[in-house]
Amino acid sequence: MEELVRHLKFNGLLRDKAIEQAFLKIDRADFVPKQIRRLAYLDQALPIGEKQTISQPTVVAFMLGLLHPKPGDKILDVGAGSGWQTALLAQIVGPKGMVYAVEVIPMLYERAQKNVAGYKFKNVRFFRQNARAGLSKFAPFAGIIAGAAGNDIPLIWKDQIKIGGRIVMPIGTSVVCCTKTGRDKFITKEYPGFLFVPLVD
Repeated sequence: MEELVRHLKFNGLLRDKAIEQAFLKIDRADFVPKQIRRLAYLDQALPIGEKQTISQPTVVAFMLGLLHPKPGDKILDVGAGSGWQTALLAQIVGPKGMVYAVEVIPMLYERAQKNVAGYKFKNVRFFRQNARAGLSKFAPFAGIIAGAAGNDIPLIWKDQIKIGGRIVMPIGTSVVCCTKTGRDKFITKEYPGFLFVPLVD
């Protein structure tokens, strides 16, 4: 992980100290299938079953940088997958924060919980359901981040983000960062050139 972190820093993708420390403490090898664990430290997406992947470290670092999670934040993590990003977020927001992880695929839902449980976080809750409706019961969120591509940002997510909060989500082949600046007011920036698996409904 240290070599991978050096690679990400060299490429300007780990400028936030809290995100860097999370990458060092949360071992990616704990979140990939055993048969390909030897590939865990490569900067590439890897298959985790059910036609899903654990995202490329460069992409995860970039998206977390856009999200800019802070200690004490409440984050909605859409598409928990293997649980790696969920664990990174739990490490960053700390014991006063909370991560709500949503995964619709039953096998990945179970695997993500098992993987994250190894770190004994008390600030993570998992939900096996479609994420299109968000989690209104726990809103507003400081951030919402999705690990798979959709066609648009659900309007209800925009309702469930607090003012000053951010939604980071792949749309097609771009990563979109949507910052809420006021009631029904948003600033959206698009970063093209990515490839993601589609969001499963």
